[in-house]
Amino acid sequence: MIVTIDRTTSSERAPSPSARLSLTPASRVKGRLDGAWWPRSRDLTRELPPLAAALDSLWGRITWVTVNPAHWPVIPRKVPVAGHTVRVGWFTDEQDPHKLILLSYTVGRWDLLVIPPETGAASAARLLAAAATVGGLRTAGELMADEVVTGDGIDARGREEADSVDARSREETWENDGGAAPPSPLARHVGRAARPSSSGRGR
Repeated sequence: MIVTIDRTTSSERAPSPSARLSLTPASRVKGRLDGAWWPRSRDLTRELPPLAAALDSLWGRITWVTVNPAHWPVIPRKVPVAGHTVRVGWFTDEQDPHKLILLSYTVGRWDLLVIPPETGAASAARLLAAAATVGGLRTAGELMADEVVTGDGIDARGREEADSVDARSREETWENDGGAAPPSPLARHVGRAARPSSSGRGR
């Protein structure tokens, strides 16, 4: 796997909106995750500063972050956060691709589920809640797999591809069963419009 390292620490980027987070309530019962983070893009240089700034006041100063590069096209070596610098590292085999690990020299470690930026609001809400369950035993990867298996976690592009495959399958069945030609475009359009509407998720 090729990992792109961004050596810049430009402070000229436009400020990012506040981080979308859910955190596990304080408890003596330790789970697999400490919450979830729903970034707005796959740009770590833009997304990490508001996340670390939010957590600095809640957990203590974040000094180090690690990711799996599977879902991050560029990995900066460090990012500036409200008067200090957060260093960024990466692991391929050792770290769940759907997890972000945050470290503080003085406080400890936290593991967050990373919800893909393109996830729809309803899907993201379920994942934010599931990852913040006290004593939760499911890993980040398991939570993501469960959401996709329900059929609700598929993004709009995935639904379109599934619809396209379904349409091709119906046409092949038509011809294999003796049909002279596939249904007309109008007939397909009417048939699709008559299908129950989706839940409106956009993952």
